[in-house]
Amino acid sequence: MLLFPNCKINLGLNIVAKRPDGYHDLETVFFPIPLTDVLEAVHGTGQFTSSGLAINGDPSDNLCIRAYNLLKQDFPQLPPLDIHLHKNIPMGAGLGGGSSDGAFMLQLLNKKFNLQIPNEKLIDYALQLGSDCPFFIINKPCFATGRGEVMTPIALDLPNFQLVVVNPGIHVSTREAFAGLTPKQPVKSINKIIHQPIETWKDELMNDFEETIFRIHPHIQAIKEELYNKGAVYASMTGTGSTVYGIFPKGVAPAFSFNNHFIQWIQL
Repeated sequence: MLLFPNCKINLGLNIVAKRPDGYHDLETVFFPIPLTDVLEAVHGTGQFTSSGLAINGDPSDNLCIRAYNLLKQDFPQLPPLDIHLHKNIPMGAGLGGGSSDGAFMLQLLNKKFNLQIPNEKLIDYALQLGSDCPFFIINKPCFATGRGEVMTPIALDLPNFQLVVVNPGIHVSTREAFAGLTPKQPVKSINKIIHQPIETWKDELMNDFEETIFRIHPHIQAIKEELYNKGAVYASMTGTGSTVYGIFPKGVAPAFSFNNHFIQWIQL
């Protein structure tokens, strides 16, 4: 079976509180975009292989393998599979590519072996893989709170716009992203801002991580500034970075001065 795990951007990201369990409560809008990896699973001997962008770390810790092992605990009838993942989505980039791979692996197993797991239970499994994973079970624009797992689908369509995604290849660790960040309640909820005209987003729709990350990595801030200089209606870092995206009117596709960067135009 072949699936195409897509990624997401964050439209706004507020860190509102530190939780007793060490995680943080947040609010954001997850917005899926059609930039995809390729995930294939066939009957085999239990091998995991990959191609495309290099995947760092122990293959046994890949979220696709962890997803398989998680379901194997409750569904021991699952046979050994050969899993191949072709990576197109930059990693550690705030796009949720790894989370999507894990969530799509859960769905692949559910469909391929007719496990009849309802979406609510798939979301529970996905949360065990990571905070961003449950979104990719729903995979529609959602206002998210809690760790990101409390999601409300919203009507959000941007038919007159296109998106450019720019990743400079800078690794941003979660630790440095949270360093110096003070959780606070926003003046206005992202859920209200997102329903305003897009022209108002520039002044009100914020990613709380930008202040810290821009100070540590000024080149990421320079990317955002260039997107605005080239005519973006809205631009932001997604997640904890380092990817920055810009929303442009359809038909406007300027050239950029970014060298050796991952750049992808996406029709919304």
